Order: sequence, then structure tokens, then C-alpha cells
Amino acid sequence: MKSNQKLLIMFWLKKSKATKKDGTAPLYARVTIDGEDEEISTSIKIRPEHWDTDAKRHTEPTTEGRKTNLEIAQAEIDIDRFFKVLQTQNDSVTPLMVKQAYLEYKHPSKKVIEPPPIDHTLIDQFDQFIIKFKKQVDKGLRSNETLKHWNTAKGKTVQFLNHDLQIADITLSQIKYAFAEEFFDFHTLDAEETISEVTAKGYLKKVKQILKGCATRDLIPKNPIQDYCCGTEEKEIEPLEMFEVQKILNKELPINRLSEVRDAFIFQVFTGFAFQDLYGLTPENIVLVGNNAERWLIKDRGKTGVLEMVPILPIIEDLIEKYKNHLYCRTKNVLIPVNSNERYNGYLKEIATICGIKRDLNTHLARHTFADIMLNAGVPLEDVGRMLGHKSIRTTQRYCRIRKPRISENMELAKQILFTQTGQLKKVG
Repeated sequence: MKSNQKLLIMFWLKKSKATKKDGTAPLYARVTIDGEDEEISTSIKIRPEHWDTDAKRHTEPTTEGRKTNLEIAQAEIDIDRFFKVLQTQNDSVTPLMVKQAYLEYKHPSKKVIEPPPIDHTLIDQFDQFIIKFKKQVDKGLRSNETLKHWNTAKGKTVQFLNHDLQIADITLSQIKYAFAEEFFDFHTLDAEETISEVTAKGYLKKVKQILKGCATRDLIPKNPIQDYCCGTEEKEIEPLEMFEVQKILNKELPINRLSEVRDAFIFQVFTGFAFQDLYGLTPENIVLVGNNAERWLIKDRGKTGVLEMVPILPIIEDLIEKYKNHLYCRTKNVLIPVNSNERYNGYLKEIATICGIKRDLNTHLARHTFADIMLNAGVPLEDVGRMLGHKSIRTTQRYCRIRKPRISENMELAKQILFTQTGQLKKVG
């Protein structure tokens, strides 16, 4: 099991052992772990007047000085490598263990041996990835919601290791193709609280991404689960019909919290903004565009970083006006009062029941409904993708549900181009 111990290495010149012959003194490395330390001889000798006690390096800009500094740097690397290797093999590492391993490597009885390679672990790599991702979130480069998904994926991996394999972590070299199959089976069949196949494959996709990064950085020869298919058939989301949207819009709701959630949902339906982007929408996101100073909502989408730009429709103008003096909006400097995601979706279920909508309302359904409305109103796919903040047009294509009336209209145009009024195929001119 890998420990959380820290290693401290300090080089110092033992001047008391300086030789009379050439005046050089031996260089030692003091290794400290949890307050305990050991001195290790590096077999490097330096004249005291050429030793910088602050920089811990040879001061002479000569070939000999540069060679000595390289030897010091290499000694530091070797000691640190042995410490990390010992961490993977032991619950606790002592300075004496590091010293013995290093000296055995430097002074083998028969032949020179290479330090054993560090066998990195999966959870450690998850941690490193999440730490870096958190920094990107803090700088506004990544979404905090996506960070939550990564933390959940790590938690599901830990759960699988603990309960199914009965280990706290696993080295990268131990992971085989079967790991993916066992992970999937555990979470969909055997876990105390099973999850759907789609969700399990979503978590596996993140494990796969971690291992791909490890292979890219040469920590492992190749991704052992590279060939495991994490794709699933896309569950087709049926957008709301316009009469359902109108039913929700026009329903008298006696409770303010439900009325506010309804309005936020309608705001999503006619802008396509995701929940997290709606949550942080401020008056500063209203931008005047063109010679007519048309009012648009423009914002970097939290999930992808792509600029979302949506002209403000009349129904959205009405909602902005309705809430401009709302206490929450004035205090938070936002356009719409929005609850937490969990409460928001919970209240939407209440609204669905009150409005007689026999299906679950949720934030993502609003985006699909917006895309459906725009695409079937003749807005080009590329424009809809830009309004939704998609990086790829392939993502937008998943939102496409072409209605029969639109197909009929387009086919009528095609018939006029291809056929005569009597139904004969037109001759090519």
C-alpha cells in the first residue's frame, strides 16, 4: 500500500573528514522521513572553498565542477526513486531502508544494477488528474460540474477495488483487459446500489482516459483497456411538444418557488442554456449586437469553454424584466432566481404533475426542446450548435428530431424542382 510519507534530502559537506593530500571533503546526503534521518555517503568529494552551502552545488565553472554537479543531481534522483519504490512495497518507509537500498545500488557485490522502476497506481493517477483539473476550474478553464463527475468516477473506482477486488489501490502494471469487464459487471450487477449500464460505461470511459494518459507519458506500454467499447446506444430524448411548453408557461402556480422554477425552465427552453450557465447568467452577459443594437445573451459555456451566443427572444425579454428587481437577482447580480440543481429538478417534477405533463421535466430536456424548436423552425444546424455552445457539430446532430411537417414542406419543394405539374420527371437541360 502506498504511504503518504514525505522525503527530505539535504546535501552537506563533512569538512571534518577533509583529506590532507588534496583538501577535499566527502559529500553526504541527509535523508529525513517523519523526523527520522540517516546520513548517506555519496562518494563525491569537493574542496570546501568550492562548495556553495545554500545552493548545495559545486561553484567552479569548470568541466570538473559541472561533472560534480551532475553527480549530485543524479544522487538526488536515485534516492528519491528508491524512496518511491519502497512506498509501493511497504506501509511505512524508514530512512534506513532508503539508505540500504541506495548503497546496495551504488556498491553491488557483483554487478551494477539499475534502480527498479516505479510502479504507479491507478488511484494516484486519478488524484493527479483531479488536482490539475481543479486548478483549471479555479482559472475558469473547466467546469466545476465536470470536476464533480471526475470525483464520482474516482469514487466508483475505489468502491470497485475495495469491494470486488478487496484492495485499496492497484498498480498500473496489474491492470488487464478484464479489469474493464469486472468493473462494469460489479457496478451493474453486484454492487449494493447498482447503476445503469450507460452510467457504468460513462465511469469506465473516464478510467480509460486516465490510462490513456498514463500510456502517453510512458508509465505503461499501452492502455490495457483501450479496446473496451465504452460507447452505448444514445438514449433518444423526446423534446417537449409546443403545446406542452405552452401548458407549462400558462399554468397558474400558487407557490412562488414553483413559479420561479417554471420561469427558469421556460428561460432554458428559449435560450438553450444549460443549468450551470443559467445559474451564473448576469446582466453583463447581455450584449448589444449589430447596427440595430440587438440584445443577445453571450457567455462562455462552463462545460466546453465555447462561446454561447443567443439572440434574446421576446419571451426572454419579458422574464428578464419580470425579475430585474427580485431580491435574489439584485443581491447575486443575476438575471433569473435559480435553486440548486437538485432542488430545481425536484420542483420541476412537481410542476409536471400540476400541469398534467406525464413525463419527467429536467434541465437537459429544456436544451433538447430548444434545439428541436430552432431546427424545425429552419435555423441551420451550425447556428444551433453555436447557440448551444457545442464544440462539434456531431454533438448537435444528437439533438436533431425532424418533425413530419418540416419533412413534408421540404419534400414539396423537392417535388417542384424534380417533377412537372403532371408528375413527370423533368428533363435535364
